[in-house]
Amino acid sequence: MSRRVLSAALIGAVPLTLMAAPAAEAGHRPLRLIGEQVVPNALPYEGTVVGGLSSIDYDPRTGEYALICDDRSAINPARFYTAKFSLDAKGLGPVTFTGTKPLLRPDGTTYPPLAKNDPAQPPNMQTIDPEELRVDPWTGRYVWSQEGERSAAARIDPSIREAERDGSYTRDLPIPANEKMAETAGPRQNLALEGLTFAGFGSLVASSVEGPLLQDGPEPNTTSGALSRITLQSRFGPVLAQYAYPQEKVFASPNPPGAFATTGISSLLAVDQADPTRYLVMERSFVTGVGNKIRIYEIDTKGATNILKTPSLADATKVKPVKKRLLADLADFELSTVDNVEGMTWGPRLPNGERSLVLVSDNNFSATQVTQFIALAVPSERL
Repeated sequence: MSRRVLSAALIGAVPLTLMAAPAAEAGHRPLRLIGEQVVPNALPYEGTVVGGLSSIDYDPRTGEYALICDDRSAINPARFYTAKFSLDAKGLGPVTFTGTKPLLRPDGTTYPPLAKNDPAQPPNMQTIDPEELRVDPWTGRYVWSQEGERSAAARIDPSIREAERDGSYTRDLPIPANEKMAETAGPRQNLALEGLTFAGFGSLVASSVEGPLLQDGPEPNTTSGALSRITLQSRFGPVLAQYAYPQEKVFASPNPPGAFATTGISSLLAVDQADPTRYLVMERSFVTGVGNKIRIYEIDTKGATNILKTPSLADATKVKPVKKRLLADLADFELSTVDNVEGMTWGPRLPNGERSLVLVSDNNFSATQVTQFIALAVPSERL
């Protein structure tokens, strides 16, 4: 989901060995900043403009990274990229793009922009809003989420969709009825399916809506948080469970008062493919006149209430949400800027036993924002 940033962009690479980190919890080493790279804005690549990178996933088959672009076919057809860069305990190297393919509908055509929806196409194959892409650990195919549309122009359900590595359509996974765009229920516009990850050795797919469903209560504000939903389903389709995720309140008041401010889940990542209960959740917040706050939490669904059949979370007195703890706040690292960071993936394990966590920002194709790659080192005892 796009969010504007008011600060000016820094274009080009920045130092690779910045080491500042937040204070550690008792008995735990803090996360460490390995490095940062910034890709030039409006970078041309194979007939496309690079930008809008809203997710990243490491592909162990190639050693490269897959990135989805949230361009709704307004600049170029909806698409994904592949890229490579060096990453070790001391630094993050320059980013080189290695490929791009459009995401295709079952008939082999690209998705149209919203203004050019074709009524001859099924409603779910109209315009899309791509958000997160993961490499299937079993097949190597791409599984990706998109937010759909709730506006006067159209009402299109969000989806979880699978594609071959060339972008051709394979199938849709079913989504719960409560995540479809009903008249007075379901996801809000731009707060629909965003986070996506595999778990349970690839046998499970976990997904998250960015904000509370209409029936689940108001969005977070500066005085209170909100409850959104995380869904767990079999990779073959059946939905198994949903859990309530407690979102933080908006971190600051907008300037001027009443201007745009939001917070929500932008990415979901399994901590360990063997464990179906523990995930990293990225909460991305934007406040007009203040900027972005990006926080990463570890959550555990063990003991949480299965809310799959709970019609509304507006009165959640009997609902036990997932447990969460703060893992990182990007404001605590010496970054050139904290931009609209939306995606995260585990990179290669480092020789000293640390895990690398790689993040990417969505520049919204704006001259005042950046496409930012960030690498963090996570000590093994932190997770």
